[in-house]
Amino acid sequence: MVWKGIYRSGFPARRNLPFLRTIGVRSVLCLCPEEYPDSSLAFFESNGIALIQHGMDGNKAPDDRTGAFMAPEIVARAIGVLLDESTHPVLIHCNQGKHRTGCLVGCLRKVQRWSSVATFEEYRRFAGAKARLVDLQFIELFDTATALQPPQRANSRPSGKLLAQSELSDGRQPPTARQAAASGPGATAAA
Repeated sequence: MVWKGIYRSGFPARRNLPFLRTIGVRSVLCLCPEEYPDSSLAFFESNGIALIQHGMDGNKAPDDRTGAFMAPEIVARAIGVLLDESTHPVLIHCNQGKHRTGCLVGCLRKVQRWSSVATFEEYRRFAGAKARLVDLQFIELFDTATALQPPQRANSRPSGKLLAQSELSDGRQPPTARQAAASGPGATAAA
């Protein structure tokens, strides 16, 4: 548990999905850019769980050939999801629950005004031997002011995909999980 109503994990395997129902998860915040498995989408839809996808690449070391870095604006929007109690209980995950999830939680800790020492210790505890200096630098340099700006409407999130069974904050009904997934990568909940 990250905080009351906020959980973290690696990508939930099919056998783990019933546990999400047991703990009453209302939303899943996925930080992976890949399409979600159909069996998981069906489970979410049948259990009224919203899938909010803010896919992003993880931070890579400077000598890594991909040169990939997390996008601070996507992290800020993901923090907005975590701060919105209507999404709680919410599960955050990436593939392993270490790097992207660790960075997001670390940035949330900055918003919560945790000390850098405590924030970095928590990151290292979950990342273990795979801790990345570039992740700690990302957390340290993250501008919390961007995360505290008013949230954008769900249909204006350029990089996120919102799959939900509940009503959006502006009163519109989102598409079902299957409808949104069928609209392809980068699709957003639209009117």
